[in-house]
Amino acid sequence: MFVIGNFLVAVASVLNMPLSAYMWIIIIRALISWVNPDPYNPIVRFLHAATDPLLYRVRRWLPLNFGGVDFSPIVVIAGIIFLQSFLVQSLLDLSRTLR
Repeated sequence: MFVIGNFLVAVASVLNMPLSAYMWIIIIRALISWVNPDPYNPIVRFLHAATDPLLYRVRRWLPLNFGGVDFSPIVVIAGIIFLQSFLVQSLLDLSRTLR
């Protein structure tokens, strides 16, 4: 059973890495939106291309725009933290019981 436990540790680690990276991409995009970035900059284009699909869905589902402040990145970051706390930790706990 230790093989399955090790497999679950690997799955949890691999799942945690893109969640953390995507959270940082959203944070960087939110910070860049405060200064008027050049829309033709490749980094800005990447940030918009990587985050717009998910942020658009959140904005459509929860219109959280109060006083010109968009709260959809906060909702997405909270969702990522929930996934890291619930899903990744559950996989790690399950792997510990199988070892």
